[in-house]
Amino acid sequence: MEIKYKIWIEENGKVIFGKGRDEILKSIEERHSLNAAAKELGMSYRAAWGRLKASEERMEKKLVETGIKEKSLHLTTRARTIIERFEKLERDVEDILQKAEQDFKKLLDDAGK
Repeated sequence: MEIKYKIWIEENGKVIFGKGRDEILKSIEERHSLNAAAKELGMSYRAAWGRLKASEERMEKKLVETGIKEKSLHLTTRARTIIERFEKLERDVEDILQKAEQDFKKLLDDAGK
């Protein structure tokens, strides 16, 4: 038995942040390129760019910035903070669900006796 879930953050019914955007930003941080990040994630540049821009517009905050001397991309401090907090939220929910899963397994095992 397994409890499933998916977490994302919306405002006015529109996605602001979730696992996909988390992965895009982390890949940008590693590769310093949206194009390379999109390729790594198996998505088109246009799809990755669209999600990134939509999040920036909905938050009214920049998540990436271009390096001063080069054309490489870097995450803003705000983007790093959002990633850290989102991933902590996911870990917290996973802990809660793991405990609930154990409770349900016990209940179901006891119900059969």
